[in-house]
Amino acid sequence: MSKESGLGWTTFSLDDEGGTARAIKNQVTSLDFSTPINMQDVTGIDSSAMERLSLLSDFQCNFDAVFEDTSDTGVWDVLSTATSTVATRTLTMAVSGQTLANETLIQSVDWSRAADGSFTVACSLALQSGTVPTWS
Repeated sequence: MSKESGLGWTTFSLDDEGGTARAIKNQVTSLDFSTPINMQDVTGIDSSAMERLSLLSDFQCNFDAVFEDTSDTGVWDVLSTATSTVATRTLTMAVSGQTLANETLIQSVDWSRAADGSFTVACSLALQSGTVPTWS
C-alpha cells in the first residue's frame, strides 16, 4: 500500500429526515472523525507500569460545509430538520476504496454568516447504534 493524500473522497453522505442518503461531499469543506476506545485502569499496586482493559468503542465526526439549499442535494435538506426527535442518521464516508459507515445522531448544527459574507454550517455527529465502527 502506498502513501496517499486525503484528496478525492468518493463518498460523504448523510441521511435526511426521511432516511434517504444525500451525497453532500461537494459542500463539505473539511472534516475530522475519531473512533475512540474507552480504557479502564486496572493497575495493581504490585505493578511498575500501567495495566489497562479496552472497553466500549465510539465514533464522533465533525464537519464544516458551505450552505446549499438545492433540493435533494444540499446540506440544507439534511441539516435543517435536525431536532431532538429526529431518528438516527446514517453517515457513510469513503476514500481510497475504504468505507466507514455508522448510525449517528446529530449533536449540533451551527450556522454562521461571517463578516466577509460567507455562509457556512458546522455539524457534530456521535455514534448511536452500539455497533463498533469498522472500516470495510
